[in-house]
Amino acid sequence: MPTRHVIVSAHNGVHARPVAEIVRLVQAHDDPVTLRTADGTTVDLRSVLAVMDLALGTGDAVELQTAAGPGADDLLDTLAAVLAPRS
Repeated sequence: MPTRHVIVSAHNGVHARPVAEIVRLVQAHDDPVTLRTADGTTVDLRSVLAVMDLALGTGDAVELQTAAGPGADDLLDTLAAVLAPRS
């Protein structure tokens, strides 16, 4: 399974706007995508509320994972860029 390890660097953590972008991207993908936090909490990224409940902040380590398939690596790269944008 394709996986990305990301340290959240989005300004002010992961708030409503980046969460909406993440969910929009994942809902356009055929396979489920999960996010696991350092404490082991795992959520489905198709759920806005599940992601918001994590209250991810700058410096938090997360792991993104999805099934192997067409576009999986590109999707994970795009999601990682939302969580850790390059300034």
